[in-house]
Amino acid sequence: MLTVLEAINLSTEYLRNKGIESPRLNAELLLAEILGLKRLELYLAFDRPIQENEKLSYRQSLQRRGKFEPLQYILGHEEFYGLEFIVNQNVLIPRPETELIIDHIKSYFSKQKIEKVLDIGTGSGNIAITLAKEIDKVQIEAIDISAQALSIAAENSRNHNTESRVRFLLGDIFSEEIVESLSKYDCIVSNPPYISLSDYPDLQIEVKQFEPEIALNDKSDGYKFYRRIIEISNRILNLNGTIFFEIGYSQSETIAEIFNSHGFCDIKVFKDHSNIERVIQAVRCTH
Repeated sequence: MLTVLEAINLSTEYLRNKGIESPRLNAELLLAEILGLKRLELYLAFDRPIQENEKLSYRQSLQRRGKFEPLQYILGHEEFYGLEFIVNQNVLIPRPETELIIDHIKSYFSKQKIEKVLDIGTGSGNIAITLAKEIDKVQIEAIDISAQALSIAAENSRNHNTESRVRFLLGDIFSEEIVESLSKYDCIVSNPPYISLSDYPDLQIEVKQFEPEIALNDKSDGYKFYRRIIEISNRILNLNGTIFFEIGYSQSETIAEIFNSHGFCDIKVFKDHSNIERVIQAVRCTH
């Protein structure tokens, strides 16, 4: 009967031949999920036989990964800021670099009071839910155009006991009716679609073929959502309120210009661990 070690070795070779990066890590994580073990626990179970039902499930998972389906969708979850979030193809996979936006919001509001936040394009709810866990008493409204995404976000909120402080809204921020229905906020946060129409075809297979295009491709020049959010901010953001955006490579200068043209001040840009500009923040000024 096939053992854990034999299964890992065979599946590593299979994934390597398919062109999957880090094939051994992928093989181990997929098997650990099926066996109900932590990855490191596999090393204490190398001689354990793989049962037929486990072998079948493992083979199916490997076939999905061999077709470049993201590991996170196959596992059904991903970690973000130390919390586990359910994910599927209806939501963008939370990225480690997005954790920086949490860090900077926490840092900024450690020195002043924050009562109400709007998260635009919430997806899995990872930003909204994490902020609710990290900042005492803050109330968050999280909006998304996808009902399927909001269903996942609501499930994540239940899992993390943030239902009393995170409210999910279905809507399109390009709809005037939706904007009029929103209230006033101390902070707006968004990781919007910022891949331009021309750049979208160049994305890696895992992203382009499996992650929701609506969460990535702005069908324009990459700045459509930034312009819209900044444009409507005079109606939904309190004076001295702050906007935090995740941004793409080389976008900071143009977004700063949009902020400036709408009377924002104290514009700051922060780099991620790869030294790429990743977060921009700006204050709605009183003058």
